[in-house]
Amino acid sequence: MTSATAQARPEPANGFSKARQAFRNWRHSRPFWGGLLVLLAGLPIIYFPYANLNIGTLSLHLATSAGAASLLIGLLLMALGISAWFQPHVRVFAGIAALVLTLVSIPMSNLGGFGMGLIPGLLGGTLLCSWAPLKEPTAAELVESDAEAEGAAEAEEWGESPVPGFAAEAPEAPTVVHQREPEHEEPQEAAAEGEHHGE
Repeated sequence: MTSATAQARPEPANGFSKARQAFRNWRHSRPFWGGLLVLLAGLPIIYFPYANLNIGTLSLHLATSAGAASLLIGLLLMALGISAWFQPHVRVFAGIAALVLTLVSIPMSNLGGFGMGLIPGLLGGTLLCSWAPLKEPTAAELVESDAEAEGAAEAEEWGESPVPGFAAEAPEAPTVVHQREPEHEEPQEAAAEGEHHGE
């Protein structure tokens, strides 16, 4: 089944269903999950250098000279994630830039936010680079798929296989056995009688 022959979904009834359907259509037309992961990767990279971590009675402050670099890397990752949503044609550039920034955050921003920004950044950048939009069928392909669908329907109606190269199993015809009729033996009997009369 191709996108041309797929059945259309029924129209949603209420407003929430319409909004959900519109968001689903918007999400499927762009690298949504890759952009979301890259966006989320920037948050821990920004947060930890400026946060005061309290572990029991121990107060840990991680602000260093790399705080400015962490802020820059985190903001750039968030901007790349959002730009991949609203400009899907820059997805490859955004994915490569996200991968480079995430790797730079290992030495510059506390191991990429203690791994909480490193792993989503790498996954999101990979998803951005690998995403591709669905190919829109051309008019010729639509006509061809309609013709194939009609041919398959006719083949099923006549008991033929819609798949080329495979013969459909036709119902077996009843076998007719022809019996030979016994030959008449009258000429031989007449010849035998003639021999008897000759004697």
